[in-house]
Amino acid sequence: MDLNADLGEGFGRWTLTDDDALLACVTSANVACGYHAGDASTMRRVCDVAASRDVRIGAQVSYRDLAGFGRRSMDVPAAELTAEIAYQIGALRVFAESAGSVVSYVKPHGALYNRAVHDDEQAAAVIAGVLLAGGRPAVLGLPGSRLLAHAEAAGLPAVPEAFADRAYTQQATLVPRSEPGAVVHDADEVVRRSVRMAVDGAVDAIDGGRIAVTARSLCVHGDTPGASAIARRVRSALEEAGVHVRAFA
Repeated sequence: MDLNADLGEGFGRWTLTDDDALLACVTSANVACGYHAGDASTMRRVCDVAASRDVRIGAQVSYRDLAGFGRRSMDVPAAELTAEIAYQIGALRVFAESAGSVVSYVKPHGALYNRAVHDDEQAAAVIAGVLLAGGRPAVLGLPGSRLLAHAEAAGLPAVPEAFADRAYTQQATLVPRSEPGAVVHDADEVVRRSVRMAVDGAVDAIDGGRIAVTARSLCVHGDTPGASAIARRVRSALEEAGVHVRAFA
């Protein structure tokens, strides 16, 4: 099982994620590319540390929404969204390659991630942007999403992921952050859910029903309070349960 986290989510003198601590335990780094968070200096620093620790670098692409942290859905025309996705990947690639690494995968952030689960046009525009940027990076997304369907159709590796610290609906989608209980804050519960998803392929939905989860990567959000400590506990618990923690790319 791969363990990924959102990193580089700062801007200028403002920082949110504990990048160094998270890079000590994750296997893949979703690096903010400047549209919901992140800037050139931050991207470069995260790529340098990730490469030195053999952590895979992923472009976390977003709607152009710094004020809303990329969590507001936007009706961006498909051609414009395609260009913006390619722009973000290209920016991160410069720093990844200068660090001796590559952009191994692409993962949408926030509202774009959730929109691309069901919105066929937006999902197709994201994949078109990945192709425009060049290379054949993997695409990380929710199992059964339109995003992964378009990735597979384009011949890109489609990697399903699960979320250690987010609540699920009975339809195996993420509970919107606007609803109570959408984020799981109890560290013990996050660890328990992580092991169950990795070992049993299941998790409890927010209403208590059991749903199946098929994933090759597990996400711990970097902006959650105490995220680095939680990520360390999750990795230790997975390894104790006999799960080999390694990058998918």
